Amino acid sequence: MSEAFVAYVRFEEKLLLLRRGKSDGDFPGLWDGVWGVGDTPEEVLTRVSESTGIPFDSLHYHGSGPERGVDMGRSLVDVVPVLVVSSTDEVTPTGRYTEAEWIDPGRMQDYNCIFANLDMENNDKLFREMYGSVGSFLYIVKTAIGSEQRVADEMYNRLHGSGSLTALLPDIMSILHPTGMRGYLFIESSALHHVEKLIGRSGGRDPAARRGLNQTPLKNAKTVLPGEAPLADILPYLEPKAVTSGIEVGCIVEIVTGAFKGEKARVLSVSESKEEVRMELHEQPIPMTLNMRGDHVRVVERVE
Repeated sequence: MSEAFVAYVRFEEKLLLLRRGKSDGDFPGLWDGVWGVGDTPEEVLTRVSESTGIPFDSLHYHGSGPERGVDMGRSLVDVVPVLVVSSTDEVTPTGRYTEAEWIDPGRMQDYNCIFANLDMENNDKLFREMYGSVGSFLYIVKTAIGSEQRVADEMYNRLHGSGSLTALLPDIMSILHPTGMRGYLFIESSALHHVEKLIGRSGGRDPAARRGLNQTPLKNAKTVLPGEAPLADILPYLEPKAVTSGIEVGCIVEIVTGAFKGEKARVLSVSESKEEVRMELHEQPIPMTLNMRGDHVRVVERVE
């Protein structure tokens, strides 16, 4: 039986953080999940319900991660991270908790969380690391411009090949290359070091940290940007946009394909349902109107 658990409560894409009171004996004023003692799903869900006011029937025990030994000063406590999914975001903190916030997991680094006041190595990252063992974060890999898809394909090959990097497969959940995003890839993973290992750049940019490591850098994958990326910053790149997005009446556009390639025109109307623009050829002796798909033109001059 483990000595303690910290339950991370999720509602859709948000993570619940609870703030301990300033008189708390262990982590005064720090942000927490739900701290408790027990090793059965029923005990965990009961404790979460008591601390948050979320009805027991609205909670689902998703799973747990490996326990971590935490030096609490007086003793070494084994703490198990647990992921609990809620069907409601109505929260009333009670007991040792005085505040509650639903946050983007990528913003967790902006909060002073439990363990940060302990005298341990990487104490400020421990709360996030434990969440990563039951959840996931988004990381951004910087690539050479124009090589995004090749880098993504090579990542996939490394994960599904016959080499040692196949061991990373459980910790790399997805590789995202949004259309229109140049020079970057999004990787969903449980921890930063897994992504660095996948691209052969463990230790980051510090040569001393990489010394002695047997790794083959992935060509055109330059580095992993520091920190976890908030989902809210990435969603706009994942949502499909109409090909007429950004084109307005009065804009000057250049035709990029077909018989009139290279010609400029002024936009007369935009049909989002048909994804077409109606335009008049610009600076031509004989007026001529054309209907073309929005992705067959590019805006060169916008309306004031």
